[in-house]
Amino acid sequence: MAQQPDREPAAETYDVIVVGFGGAGACAAIAAAEAGASVLVLERSYGGGSTAHSGGVVYAGGGTDVQREAGVSDSPDEMFAYLKQEAQGVVSDETLRSFAEGSPKMIDWLREQGLTFQGSLCDYKTSYPTNRHYLYYSGNELTAQATAVARPAARGHRVHAKNFTGAVFFARLRDSAIRKGVTVRPLADVRRLLVEDGHVVGVEYAAPEEGREPGSWHEKLAEVAGKMTIYYRPAGDRLSRLSDAVRRRHNKVYRARARGGVVLATGGFGFDKEMVRKHAPQYADLNALGPGGENGSAVKLGSQAGAATARMDSISGWRFIAPPSAFMETIVVDGGGRRFANEQLYGATMTKPLMEEHGGRGFVIADAATWSKARAQIRTQAAFFHIPQLAYVFSRFGHHKADTLEQLARVCRIDPAGLVRTAAEHDAALAAGEPDAYGKNDEFRHALGPGPYYAVDISPAASRVFYPLPFITLGGLVVDESTGETLGEGGESIPGLYAAGRSAVGICSNSYVSGLSLADAVFSGRRAGDHAARAARSTAAAGEQKEETP
Repeated sequence: MAQQPDREPAAETYDVIVVGFGGAGACAAIAAAEAGASVLVLERSYGGGSTAHSGGVVYAGGGTDVQREAGVSDSPDEMFAYLKQEAQGVVSDETLRSFAEGSPKMIDWLREQGLTFQGSLCDYKTSYPTNRHYLYYSGNELTAQATAVARPAARGHRVHAKNFTGAVFFARLRDSAIRKGVTVRPLADVRRLLVEDGHVVGVEYAAPEEGREPGSWHEKLAEVAGKMTIYYRPAGDRLSRLSDAVRRRHNKVYRARARGGVVLATGGFGFDKEMVRKHAPQYADLNALGPGGENGSAVKLGSQAGAATARMDSISGWRFIAPPSAFMETIVVDGGGRRFANEQLYGATMTKPLMEEHGGRGFVIADAATWSKARAQIRTQAAFFHIPQLAYVFSRFGHHKADTLEQLARVCRIDPAGLVRTAAEHDAALAAGEPDAYGKNDEFRHALGPGPYYAVDISPAASRVFYPLPFITLGGLVVDESTGETLGEGGESIPGLYAAGRSAVGICSNSYVSGLSLADAVFSGRRAGDHAARAARSTAAAGEQKEETP
């Protein structure tokens, strides 16, 4: 572990310091405050991060009252069995079972912070429901592979608000943290950890001098920059550079000490191109999803104290083909005309083989009847943000059309023989009553009917503006799964340093499904904040005992 001369006095001392004020950071701060700790949050911008720009979906189950309201039967055992298949050992069975068993109480805890949920069940498979539905199948629960190990249940709990509800999710957590006495300092850029005798005891950070902070106009600028980064990256990058220059104009260096520990919750590293190129080169030319700022700062800070990392090559690329749900009845092929995935899969799950095994080239192939059915579903199934993408897909620019599969293949630069062979094998398996080679349920299977035939290019190069394929990173700092404290390369705990959310290896670090990242942010954030608060009490008690000893 790196040793630094950090015995200089700090300007302020708290029980717990949280770096980053998104979903995980807010939950860590609230949990620490609920445990009686004094808490300082240092936030590079104004708070929210990717959480505030997310869909506001929390993956929860095991029999929540929201599920009961919707008539959905579920149990912790069923939830555990399904997630074990998704997690593939990324966390221990003990941790996964704790997550599943605590899931109903997690929803209750979120309600205590001011959030509301509703049991209006979505009756079709989608990547995100319309404002008519707030509970849905947000993962791969309905696939044959999943139903073989667990009874399916809808577990995507969407916060009850209109459109993307991540902003409401974060706002309620932010307000709760402030009500509980948490001190939040925006525009604070943490530069390094303070380490004494192998313990992380605080941070050094830069922030505007008191009285010289930018006005409310700067917060508006930062908000617009974040939104533009998501929807039109070039403009977002320019506005972000301007926002950063303003916030640094009157910076001063400060130090803050933590009696219990420092919690790193700054998100992933998708906006650091060099880190992405090093760990996941297939995604280096794509844009990370989020408002910016997820530049791997937690990993960089953690490395100062010798913290280990894992799953750094684990990426979730987001190419969703449903809605419309009829597109799950198509076949998806690569450039050689070979089918490579179950079209029923959650989009991020299907994107992994597309990007990492098939060179990033993929096409949805539909017959005339399926294409017509899909077009008709737009009115009832498309959420507000789906509309521009589906308008592109169904426009003359977003798909190819031909009378035969051979002609379609040539237009798309797919191997014609490969596509024809794949279609024939697909139809023959159906006719013979054989199960789908990729585990797709029979309700989504049918033989390719008469043409004309349609192809939608789902490659990342299809259209970066109208049909982007963004990604998020899933790896990070290795933590003790019972405390959230970071671990060194040899598995030893690093006292005083914690990590949570996408800054750490967690439940969704192998396979991401909608809502699992926010749920893990709540789970890991509360774990780290609570343990750091208890560590602060132990430190205080030890100090009192030392003073009393003659």
